[in-house]
Amino acid sequence: MDLVETVIEDPRWEEFGLAALAERAARATLSGLGLPSDGFAISLMGCDDARIAVLNADFRGKPQPTNVLSWPSEERGAEFVGEDPALPEPGLPEDPESLGDIAIAFDTCAREAAEQAKPLSDHVTHLIVHGVLHLLGYDHIEDEDAELMEGLEVRILASLGVSDPY
Repeated sequence: MDLVETVIEDPRWEEFGLAALAERAARATLSGLGLPSDGFAISLMGCDDARIAVLNADFRGKPQPTNVLSWPSEERGAEFVGEDPALPEPGLPEDPESLGDIAIAFDTCAREAAEQAKPLSDHVTHLIVHGVLHLLGYDHIEDEDAELMEGLEVRILASLGVSDPY
């Protein structure tokens, strides 16, 4: 059973192979934290800048496109700054624990990858790992939390053969 249920709203994501890339990145993220892939579920929407700008305005009060947004199914943040959040327990394979939803915008991702001279697949892999970590309660508002999250991203990405994005 797939960990990530991918909904494609922009056909460029279909051509890109978002579903397979997201599945691989999400599984690596859970594995990197010592969690099984079975027993969890993530919903992912591959959209364009117009759609993500509406979502960003509705949920964050920022009416402009962004690369990725995430909505955890529940609050999982750490109690103290710089600490790992408590990780969720998996559900049953037939009734997996929902971690939440992620939306990713093709236009912004493609532009950022070009500006940073990196392969689009590497950039999108990074953003999926980043989004899954948010679903698990990691954040980057405080410096200590950002260091923790970025360190995990670098380690997980290295396991996938993706260079340090920082």
